[in-house]
Amino acid sequence: MREDELTSIATTTLSHYAEQAQSFWEGTRDHDVTQNYAALCGALRGSAPRRILDLGCGPGRDLAALRALGESPVGLDGCAEFVDMARAYSGCEVWLQSFFELALPERAFDGVFANASLFHVPRALLPGVLGKLFSALVPGGVLFCSNPRAFERDAEGWNGSRYGCYLTQESWRTVIGAAGFLLEQTYLRPPGKPPSEQPWLAMVSRKPS
Repeated sequence: MREDELTSIATTTLSHYAEQAQSFWEGTRDHDVTQNYAALCGALRGSAPRRILDLGCGPGRDLAALRALGESPVGLDGCAEFVDMARAYSGCEVWLQSFFELALPERAFDGVFANASLFHVPRALLPGVLGKLFSALVPGGVLFCSNPRAFERDAEGWNGSRYGCYLTQESWRTVIGAAGFLLEQTYLRPPGKPPSEQPWLAMVSRKPS
């Protein structure tokens, strides 16, 4: 993709979240994602506290939850308003970084929690972003991601003022595997629904030891 296209995607999508920061918080703060916390924490090696990067932490709901579980999370988001909210709400360290320009320390995290965030990365950039997450994990570290899935064929583009990349389950398997991760678990959400009513795909993958 051209540089101007990437700049437009980042600027427009982040501006949407900045303008809707408070309403987004009010609309998502009570979402039950305990299934996802359990999937990540259950796959992590060793005992808490483990160092976890919350990629796309938003206003801090998941940071606070992971901290309450005894973990040691660090947040990252490209929206400055969310970063301020997350710091205040969770009391955790939170980094202001665009997904398109990640600067992460190598072998620094036991796990990455990417809940409803990676789908904002254009398909062309996913290998690079996943490669940086791979490098940021310790050997044996875990990547958890949950994204809205495509049911039949991959799609990419604008949904209002937010850019999204919607991949099928098989395409997500391919792109994550190509980054070097070993896929260990997948499940669809929300729980208790038939597959046709489960638009979210959760995946637990591991960096080889």
